[in-house]
Amino acid sequence: MIDLLIDWYGAMGVDEAIGDAPLDRLAAKPAQSPETVVSLVPAPSIKVPPTPAVATPSANGAVAPMSRPASAATMALGEQLLAARHAAAAATTLEALRQAVTDFDGCSLKATATNTVFADGNPAAPLMLIGEAPGADEDRIGRPFVGASGQLLDRMLATIGIDRDNAYITNVLFWRPPGNRPPTEAEIAVCRPFVERHIALVKPRILVLIGGTASAALKPGSEGITRLRGRWFDLVVNGINETFTATAMYHPSFLLRSPDRKRESWADLLKIKAKLKDIE
Repeated sequence: MIDLLIDWYGAMGVDEAIGDAPLDRLAAKPAQSPETVVSLVPAPSIKVPPTPAVATPSANGAVAPMSRPASAATMALGEQLLAARHAAAAATTLEALRQAVTDFDGCSLKATATNTVFADGNPAAPLMLIGEAPGADEDRIGRPFVGASGQLLDRMLATIGIDRDNAYITNVLFWRPPGNRPPTEAEIAVCRPFVERHIALVKPRILVLIGGTASAALKPGSEGITRLRGRWFDLVVNGINETFTATAMYHPSFLLRSPDRKRESWADLLKIKAKLKDIE
């Protein structure tokens, strides 16, 4: 019975204990005064608003620049986006970008993650693959696509003669969402400047978006992974005066749940193999 309960907890995304003893939440609680009651009404979702900085004039009329909070918990989304854009634009090498992402505190996911998961593979390779976000294994090890989905991706790429020595792999998020929940629009938006700078520095000959989240993040307004996969298109990246040859394919985690769709992914892999041969 205990094993079944533990398996159920794992399936629900519970992967960490936060106390040494159980807490009886049904026990009677002392009455709270009106001053201590906290509203439980959820805040409305946000849609990436640009938040301008506000300067306050001093007594002599001089305007002092507004100081910006350092952590995501105290930064407005507009400030997070501005900080991400500045940090990404300042990185002129991959190592500088890796350090900028590691040092960045404008995404709340970093506070709950174990590691920053930047990339893996060969940045000089012609093929760059971009997935969704780190999972539990990736968060623990600090490399993308090392869990069950990553092992399947490695086997898929091996069928067309590709391994991590001739491919470069990253995600649209650098930190694991708690419980492997889907990332929010705000989290994707804050990480996007780094991802776009990542693409600009690597300059891949072929770009593969893995899964619906990566496709929607880098090709907004697309018709979804089911219709986008298997097609070649020009991907426009903000701030770069060039386009990248791109395609999309199902995420390996989806294939683990829906093995009957592997036939479609095999066809997609053959198209990628043919395209790589064309650019040799």
